[in-house]
Amino acid sequence: MKIKVFIENEAGSDQKNLFDEKALKYIRSVTVSRNYPFPYGFVLDTTSGDGDNLDCFILTNRKLKSEEVVEVEPIGLLEQFENGTEDHNIIAVFDDEDIEFTDEIKGELTEFINGVFEHRKDMIVRVGIFFGAKEAMKLIEESQDT
Repeated sequence: MKIKVFIENEAGSDQKNLFDEKALKYIRSVTVSRNYPFPYGFVLDTTSGDGDNLDCFILTNRKLKSEEVVEVEPIGLLEQFENGTEDHNIIAVFDDEDIEFTDEIKGELTEFINGVFEHRKDMIVRVGIFFGAKEAMKLIEESQDT
């Protein structure tokens, strides 16, 4: 199953671009406390537990730009909670790249998520469990807009 992901934030940047996720319109950018380790965006035509689209990190060496739409393969799911609200992340790859979802990458993502909002004392973020492709696909299917 391939999914289409709209890229919000570029790897290596500390700029979090905010979009109207349903209309795909840029709103503004804010600076966060950590650089994004991987391109980050959202799965088109989904709605997650926080009311926005389902979030997605793409494990890749490609330089993806904000507002680009890419087609990727889900390989994992990362539980995340923001102020007690479910805000899970899909982990995806390009099917022509051989990138493993290693413990090192899981550690990188955990460190990023735990520190990205250090500048916001009102934001409590917690990383939960990492799951595989089966759980990622189930969440995507459950989150599809009708």
